[in-house]
Amino acid sequence: MSRSGVLVYRSAAATPKHAITGLTKSIALDGRAHQVACGQIDFGNVVSAISAGMAVGMPQADGSIRAEPRMSQTDAADAVFYMAQLPLTANVLHMTVMATNMPFVGRG
Repeated sequence: MSRSGVLVYRSAAATPKHAITGLTKSIALDGRAHQVACGQIDFGNVVSAISAGMAVGMPQADGSIRAEPRMSQTDAADAVFYMAQLPLTANVLHMTVMATNMPFVGRG
């Protein structure tokens, strides 16, 4: 992939993620008057059929192809459960849960 192709890919991937963050913050603020809490969980490299290629190899910032660590589905579900069990007097606005040794924050 050309350098310009990589830049387009990153822009296309980053834009909706930032839009969801803005939407989460807006709902969290607007929902206060109605006892609505809203939070966002960004997951990175969870073991699934979609992430199977990560175990084989993914493009890295230095141009190499290397396997990336993935975390279990149970770890991802635990994060959702934690947020869901909080009372409406507490909220996690934004949480990133990822495999500890992921080379990038935000891929997944």
